[in-house]
Amino acid sequence: MEENDIIKALAALSHSSRLRVFRALVVTGPAGLTPSMLCERLDIPAATMSFHLKELSNAGLIQPIRDGRNLIYSAQFAHMNGVISYLTENCCEGQGCTPQGTPIQKEAHHE
Repeated sequence: MEENDIIKALAALSHSSRLRVFRALVVTGPAGLTPSMLCERLDIPAATMSFHLKELSNAGLIQPIRDGRNLIYSAQFAHMNGVISYLTENCCEGQGCTPQGTPIQKEAHHE
């Protein structure tokens, strides 16, 4: 992946609503969701959802598929995996990132 692709993806995910939309689409899997389903699930107004979907789509993180009159958005897992691979490519110079026996602490999740 090119550095500009990574920057666009991270910029798109740097807004809490867009991150929530992307996570919802990742959890849903390849079947995807319509914008109205996303609005209902995430309590985001339609006009705002349209903007967030455009930003995520422009970053290559999601893709709309036309199904009759509906657009169904789904996460682009290959692109997501490319971003993750890029970020972890040189992680700890090939060594484990946490010393053996050291528990990995999870951050508290707030919504």
